[in-house]
Amino acid sequence: MILFLEQALNGWALGSLYALFGIGFGLVFSTLGILNAAHGTYASWAAIVGYYVVERAGLPFPVAVGVGVAAGGLLALAVDQIAFQPLRSRKAGMLGALITSIAFWIILDSLAGFATEQQSLAFPAASFPSGMIDIGPMKVGQLQLIIIAVLIVCTIGIHLLIQKTRLGTAMRAVGWNEVAAALGGVNARMVILLTAFLAGATSGLAGVLAGAATSNVSFTLGEGLMLKGFAAVVVGGYDDVRGTAIAGILLGIIEVFVAQYVSTALRDGFTYSLLLIFLVARPRGLFGSAGFVRA
Repeated sequence: MILFLEQALNGWALGSLYALFGIGFGLVFSTLGILNAAHGTYASWAAIVGYYVVERAGLPFPVAVGVGVAAGGLLALAVDQIAFQPLRSRKAGMLGALITSIAFWIILDSLAGFATEQQSLAFPAASFPSGMIDIGPMKVGQLQLIIIAVLIVCTIGIHLLIQKTRLGTAMRAVGWNEVAAALGGVNARMVILLTAFLAGATSGLAGVLAGAATSNVSFTLGEGLMLKGFAAVVVGGYDDVRGTAIAGILLGIIEVFVAQYVSTALRDGFTYSLLLIFLVARPRGLFGSAGFVRA
């Protein structure tokens, strides 16, 4: 029973990373209407920048997290303005944005590989909370609890931002119809900039925490988060961060349990089987709005 509970907590922490990344990915799609294949590189670059802040600059891990988050947000902002803004101006549509995002994914991935010399780096063990805490009969990692707490705070904060603030109302209006929102007095350009930064920053946060949790800071880090984060968005619902958070946690728990009690070889198979089931049976996800269609 203790092993079961420990594995459930491990899955919760792992799923929290998927959910954090998925929240950023979902924001881009629901507000900007872009399936951004380059989104995973924001997490990779955030982790790489965070690593160099600790390893080369000698600064503490919390500073590395903050710098990594800023790096993810700024990179997302730069890609949006360089790649996607011209396409929006020309009404190129989703396909043009997808193709462009694939090109930027390859470019940024190659640059990340160059920055790390194609090696897997790791945060120094003493630089982040790596100890264990006793909770009853269970031993729980400090970093796992931090990751879970970060997801809870980010989910609540972003949900309240979207649902309870003027900026959130503007984001939803732009996501529904950018032209109509602009006619209604919304500064669509500013909303797009803020959304791109927030999405990149959230994914960057997931990247830095994942790099520490897995002892893997490399140009491939974002690829795994991208695939699982996308699955969390589809299962949870594109336009509901709470759904993405819950779906990400469920995916993490399923993944850990399958690896523990069935086979590690089938771990990803179960995850993507669930993704296919939702795409067919409930395309809007668990909590997505039935009427959500970006015009």
